[in-house]
Amino acid sequence: MAYETIQIRKLTPAIGAEVSGIDLGGPLSNRQVSDLHDALMTHQTLFFRDQQMTVEQHKALGRLFGELLVHPAAKAELEGHPEIRVVHADDKTETATGEVWHSDMSCEPEPPMGSILYMHETPETGGDTAFANMYLAYETLSEPIKRLCEGLTALHTSAHVYSRNAYGRADKKFPEAVHPVVRTHPETGRKSLFVNRGFTTRIVELRKAESDALLEMLLRHAETPEFQCRFRWQRHSVAFWDNRCALHRAIFDYHPHVRHAHRVTIRGDKPR
Repeated sequence: MAYETIQIRKLTPAIGAEVSGIDLGGPLSNRQVSDLHDALMTHQTLFFRDQQMTVEQHKALGRLFGELLVHPAAKAELEGHPEIRVVHADDKTETATGEVWHSDMSCEPEPPMGSILYMHETPETGGDTAFANMYLAYETLSEPIKRLCEGLTALHTSAHVYSRNAYGRADKKFPEAVHPVVRTHPETGRKSLFVNRGFTTRIVELRKAESDALLEMLLRHAETPEFQCRFRWQRHSVAFWDNRCALHRAIFDYHPHVRHAHRVTIRGDKPR
């Protein structure tokens, strides 16, 4: 696809593209926003280098694509900016945010459309994020398994993630929701596998042993290396991903060094 206002370089055949020729901190034209949207629909995850954004500009960028969400486990991390999720790890961190494959907040009744992460500080090496294409995860299933999965729903829960001591909110009721195992993207119309190791705990219609076996098979399949790309962060890099059709995983291989970023999350709709 040709774009009028940006340049695109694919990272892998499966997913991801680096975008150049655009300043995300400046006011964006309707054409630029349209090109970014179209590129996201095609590549599922977009990466940008050498961007300069204030907190307000970061939030304004997210709002071009929808309403911003406040994370259900967030503390008052950045005063006056509840929409900003601080993603931080240092020498005291034992478990980093997002270490397992997941789709952000899939435990919500209306999971996010997308997330935009802006990196402020990186370790000298390590700290990459991997992304995986869930269209391919669905499309490469055998036809009998596709038919089976399209009739099933799965429970996505969050207490086991959000009630960790690091969040300091063990007494809070955390969200959970039931979603189709295969969802149809509301904009592209393509089907994708919608389960993840971070939040999906069981397949509702099956007995426990059946659920455990099928879910583990689907999770392992979703994590196939050929469906993936891996992004090497630099200071002031940005990633914008579509939670509806992509999984991601933060690689925590840099302890005790510091990795610090801000994220905004964009409201989505009920999976169908």
